[in-house]
Amino acid sequence: MTEATLTAPPAGHTPDAAVGTIPAPAETGLVHRRGRWIDGWDPEDPDQWERTGRAIAKRNLVWSVFAEFLGFVIWQLWSIVAVLLPTAGFTLDSSQIFWLISIPSLVGATLRIPYSFLVPIFGGRNWTIISAALLLIPAIAMAICVGNPETPFPVLLLVAALAGFGGGNFASSMSNITYFYPQREKGWALGLNAAGGNLGASVAQFVVPIVVTVGAGVAVNLPLAGWIWVPLIVIAMIGAALRMNNLSAAKADFSGSAAALREPHLWVLALLYIGTFGSFIGFASVFPKLIADQFPSFSSIGVGSASVSLAFLGALVGSLARPFGGRLADRFGGARVTIGVFAAMAMMTLAVMLVIPTGQFWLFLGCFLLLFAAAGAGNGSTYRMVPVVFALRGDGDAATGGDVSSKRKAAAALGLISAIGAYGGFLIPQALNLSKLGTGSYTGAFFVFVLAYVALLVLTALVYGRTRSDGFRI
Repeated sequence: MTEATLTAPPAGHTPDAAVGTIPAPAETGLVHRRGRWIDGWDPEDPDQWERTGRAIAKRNLVWSVFAEFLGFVIWQLWSIVAVLLPTAGFTLDSSQIFWLISIPSLVGATLRIPYSFLVPIFGGRNWTIISAALLLIPAIAMAICVGNPETPFPVLLLVAALAGFGGGNFASSMSNITYFYPQREKGWALGLNAAGGNLGASVAQFVVPIVVTVGAGVAVNLPLAGWIWVPLIVIAMIGAALRMNNLSAAKADFSGSAAALREPHLWVLALLYIGTFGSFIGFASVFPKLIADQFPSFSSIGVGSASVSLAFLGALVGSLARPFGGRLADRFGGARVTIGVFAAMAMMTLAVMLVIPTGQFWLFLGCFLLLFAAAGAGNGSTYRMVPVVFALRGDGDAATGGDVSSKRKAAAALGLISAIGAYGGFLIPQALNLSKLGTGSYTGAFFVFVLAYVALLVLTALVYGRTRSDGFRI
C-alpha cells in the first residue's frame, strides 16, 4: 500500500477518510498511516484480533525476537572474546579479564531502566531500528580494538561497556510486545520473546570460537568476532523498518512505575530475579573463563578448548529451560516452583564447588548444566509471579491480571525487575574475581552463592509459599 502525507480531513469527512490514512475493514477499527503507525489497536477486541490483529502481532514478534537475539549476542560477546585475548597477544591479568566480562552486564542492566520507557516515545518499530543500529557501535569498535594487541586496557574496557547497548534491548523489546498481545496470550508471547533473546548468549559463545580458530587462527581472526554480526544487524534494521509497526495506543506509564516503586513486593521479587536471571546471565558470561582456568588440560589453542567448544551449552540449557519454568508455574504456582528452583541451585552449586578440586571435567560440566537448567526455569517462574502478586495486591482477580491499577503496576514492575535482576550479571563475575584475588580459588564465592540461594528459598517460602484461604497459590 502507498502511504501519503497525513493532512486534516476536509469538512464533512470522517477521520477514516483523511488523506494519508489507510483504513482496514471498518469492523476492525484499525487505521494505518504514514511511518507504519497503527491507530485503534485493541488486542482485547476478539473480532479485531482474529481478523487482522493476530497476524500483525506475530509479524512484529518475529522481528522483535530477531533484534533482541542480536542484542544478547552483542551483550555477551565479551564473555568469549575476553578469554581469547591472551591467545591473540594481549597482556592481561585475570582480574582485567573479569572486568571485561562483567562491565557489559553492569551497563546493560542500567540501560534497561530508560529503555523500558522509550517504545511509547519513539514507537516500537522506530525504536527497534534505533536500538539495532546502536549495536553496530560495539560490534565495529570491538573488531577494530581486538585486532591490535597494543590496545590499552582502558580502551578495551570502554568498548566492552558499549556492549551494554545489547542488554538494554531486552527491556524495550519486552515492553513493545506487551502492547501487541491480549492478556490471555501475553505470557506465551513474552516467553518466546525472552527465550529467543536469551539464546543469543549461547549462539555468540558457539559461533565465535569456530570463526576465529579456522584458518589463520585467533591472533589474526579475532576481529571477525565483531565483524560477523554487522550484516545481521543491518538485516534486523531493514526488517524492522519494512515489517514492524508503531502503535499509537502505546503510552508511557510513569505514574504506574512510580506506584510500582512504592510497592514492597517489587523489591522482594527483584531479589528473587537477581537469584534466578542474575545467576543465569552471570554464570553464562563467566562460564568460558571458569572452564579455561580450572581445566587447562583441555587446551589446544592456548586457552581451554573446552571453554571455546562447550561453554555455549550453559546459556543454551538455561534459555531452553525458561519457558518450562513458566509452564510449571502456571500449573503448580510460581512460588512452589521457585522454591524448588532455589533448592536445586543450592545443591548444584555445592556440587560444583566439591567437584572442581577433583579435576573431573565432565562431572563439573554436568553439574553446571543442571545449575543452568534450574536458573533458567527460575527465570520463567519468578517472572510469572509478578503479575499474580500485583493482582492479589489490588482488588481484582489474579487469574485475569487484577484490576486496571494492578495491571499498570505489574507492567511497570516487570520492566524494573528485569533491570534489577540483570545486575546479577555483574555481581557473579565480580564475586568470583574477588574470591580468586583473595584466596587463590573460587571456592569462597561458590559458598556465598549457596548461602544466597538458601536465603532466597527461605524468603520465597515465608512471603509467597503459603496457600491462600481461597485456595489460590501464587
